[in-house]
Amino acid sequence: MAIKHILFASLLATSVSANGAEDFVVQDIRIEGLQRVALGAALLKMPVRIGDSVDSKDISEIINALYQSGNFEDIKVLRDKDALVIRVKERPTIASISFSGNSAIKEEQLQQNLDASGIVVGEALDRTTLSNIEKGLEDFYYSVGKYNAKVQAVVTPLPRNRADLKFVFSEGVSAKIKQINFIGNKVFTDQELLSRFNLNVDVAWWNFLADDKYQKQVLAGDIEALKSFYLDRGYLKFKVDTTQVSISPDKKGVYITLGIDEGEPYQVKDVKFRGQLIGKEAEFESMVPFKDGDTYNGSSVTALEENIKRVLGEAGYAYPQVRTIPEFDDENNQVSLVINVEAGNRIYVRDIRFTGNNSTKDEVLRREMRQMESSWLNSKSIETGKNRLNRLGFFETVDVQTVRVPGTDDQVDLVYDVKEANSGSINFGVGYGTESGISFQVGLQQDNFAGSGDRVGISAMTNKYQKNITLDYRDPYWNLDGVSLGGQVFYNEFEASKAGIIDYTDQSYGGTLTWGFPVDELNYLEFGGGYTHSRLGNIKEYVQIEKFLQAQEKNLDAEGNLITDDFHLTASWTRNNLNRGRFPTAGNHQKLYGKVTVPGSDVQYFKAQYDVRQYFPITDSHSFTLMLKGRLGYGNGYGQTNGNDNLLPFYENFYVGGFSTLRGFRQNSVGPKAVYNDPNGGGCGSVGGNNPCYSATEQSVGGNAVALASVELIVPTPFASDEFRNQIRTSVFFDAASLWDTEFTYISPDPNMPGQQYYYDYSDPSNYRASVGVAVQWMSPMGPLVFSLATPVKKFEGDKTEAFTFTIGNTF
Repeated sequence: MAIKHILFASLLATSVSANGAEDFVVQDIRIEGLQRVALGAALLKMPVRIGDSVDSKDISEIINALYQSGNFEDIKVLRDKDALVIRVKERPTIASISFSGNSAIKEEQLQQNLDASGIVVGEALDRTTLSNIEKGLEDFYYSVGKYNAKVQAVVTPLPRNRADLKFVFSEGVSAKIKQINFIGNKVFTDQELLSRFNLNVDVAWWNFLADDKYQKQVLAGDIEALKSFYLDRGYLKFKVDTTQVSISPDKKGVYITLGIDEGEPYQVKDVKFRGQLIGKEAEFESMVPFKDGDTYNGSSVTALEENIKRVLGEAGYAYPQVRTIPEFDDENNQVSLVINVEAGNRIYVRDIRFTGNNSTKDEVLRREMRQMESSWLNSKSIETGKNRLNRLGFFETVDVQTVRVPGTDDQVDLVYDVKEANSGSINFGVGYGTESGISFQVGLQQDNFAGSGDRVGISAMTNKYQKNITLDYRDPYWNLDGVSLGGQVFYNEFEASKAGIIDYTDQSYGGTLTWGFPVDELNYLEFGGGYTHSRLGNIKEYVQIEKFLQAQEKNLDAEGNLITDDFHLTASWTRNNLNRGRFPTAGNHQKLYGKVTVPGSDVQYFKAQYDVRQYFPITDSHSFTLMLKGRLGYGNGYGQTNGNDNLLPFYENFYVGGFSTLRGFRQNSVGPKAVYNDPNGGGCGSVGGNNPCYSATEQSVGGNAVALASVELIVPTPFASDEFRNQIRTSVFFDAASLWDTEFTYISPDPNMPGQQYYYDYSDPSNYRASVGVAVQWMSPMGPLVFSLATPVKKFEGDKTEAFTFTIGNTF
């Protein structure tokens, strides 16, 4: 349109000259039709001023200059005696932009694309740009297999030369792959090659990694995977000669044909190094994965190159180039590998900076660094620093960049960019069970107090079975060697019957003091000591507690309350190799914890627990991750009191059930039940004489040994945007647990034994429970929120189920 107007104006000027009007000197310039554009702004674009002589060439330049301003869609140049008259029609101003029918492309992405193209509310509307955008969007849909997609920009005129702009999408359906054919493959079958593809035909419902919808980018990735498959088996000269993609007439089916040339497999004759080896040739040679005669493997060569770069990176060479050049002996199907190493300049770190830590102090991040300033760059130390920041649990994401210092070729700065997460939490929990109804609990903790990295907990937690006041403090860097110092004082009231446990009450207070010592980057030791005063009342004399009470007879008062004063020592070992502190996707976390009361305490016992979590990423992006979790625990008494063996106190027993141990079951409801021996109670049938008369109940009493296992598949959260990807986690899980009492003596039940449906061999660890379900965890502004929906797949009589739980303040 613009070219037509330019030609028209040029012809008009020519005809004016032909009618006898020679080139003239401009005495006045008038611009007609301006609304939004200021007269001064338009005149500034004009290449002609008053007093200039104007000819047809000048008129063309005027029109070009005004069009290039982007403000006009129609321009005419006329002469009125000695005045130059320019009549313009301004482009309409964009009043609003909206989208309709788009689901494959998010509005945020569309808006970013429009912003980059200058299509912004308040700016002039360029229809030519709109056409390019329509075509670009349709090309995108074609690339993802939506060949029926249409995109139309609808412009609705408004008063005052304004316009509403609406993009209407008709996406259609993605074309499905009907057939994938290979031509030229002789060594491997079509099925073997197709197993390497993400694109496939007739994808099974359970195969979440495959896709039967055609996408150009995925096909390109599959072809690269096919090349890697052949290279890993020695076919160095494999190539894809042709790639044909045919579309069915209805544009809903795609047929793919790949013409390939497999070539022959090659054996490695020898491996040689050349270039800047910086005195590490022997170390490089020790990394070579091939012996003479081995079949070539592309992945092994890539791994060798990466290992060489790693060694160079740890020695200060930040930008090494490593390239493998094959020298073929086609007659014998052998290849010599020449590895060319260009180390480049040795680099040292000038400065380390942190960005994004608005609350956390720089020193908290800096003390986690293992790369020092003014020292040679070490890629391993840089990555270690990143991992240590991730494990703090203070940040959602941690990224590090190596930035060259301008004007130098041997200096870089390190910039660690962090995104802070909520390091404090309001512990508020709501649970609903089929028998328990609704329960609540509250509390407060700050793991990064005032950005210092110190943990401070001032909590007053209460629910239907417990009241607790705790002051908690931990300084992870009590001294420069990384020794930590922590402590806790507490007061607690506990009513067991309301927690799903056999009835007793516990009033206790005490305190602990702990010191932690780092062994290396992964291992950590912690030692502590503490004191606890307990007053336990309303104690039921059931079978499992009889021997313990006999040993504690001297600590029972006239009302039957058990009053104890215990001093204990603790020790723990932690190994943390997780890739980040919040929502890890790779690595391992282990903890071994032990507690023992010192000799002379009223209750002499020990207790140990081992926890492990292992994450296995299934996909390169870690969007699918397998998590395995386990726990082993055991406790017992030591020594004798009043001639009776000491046992693990009943209030220190392990319990199972609830979100943190066995989902799908009510808290503490799983495992051994209280058994009473009442010879005069009746109902024991034929039992008489000195034989015990057992009566089982559904009251949980816990056990002194526990084993937990969990398999959890972490999957992308449906409908969650990229913005929330690091804040929300969805998983499918299978939980199993066994809780038993090694000190329990099983006696076969009488047929008339009351409550025999709850009675079994509580000393047998093979009596396990199991459940399956789904869980969602969200790092919300008020703390971690956890939702769980589970159902038991193996349970015993007396176990109480809990299908749904909702908790704030606990993550798994």
